[in-house]
Amino acid sequence: MSSTEHIEEKLRSSQELGDITHLEVVDMSDGCGAKFQTVIVSSKFEGLPLLQRHRLVNKVLEEELKVIHAFQMKTLTPEQWEKTKAS
Repeated sequence: MSSTEHIEEKLRSSQELGDITHLEVVDMSDGCGAKFQTVIVSSKFEGLPLLQRHRLVNKVLEEELKVIHAFQMKTLTPEQWEKTKAS
């Protein structure tokens, strides 16, 4: 199974997602690596609809998603992230 550290490393090192300014990866499966919840903030998401953002992330984690049972993601631009933090 995957670990939070592995998921974080894979996301941060991907060229598809560019410079990730904020990243949260939480293992929601009590440590077995089957369910993850993420928040990914990148300027690469600028101008992209939600579905395209998710497809970018899915492409990066293609191999990992074959064994992960559930993967929840919030994909935000830096501007959206700042608004979220302010509210």
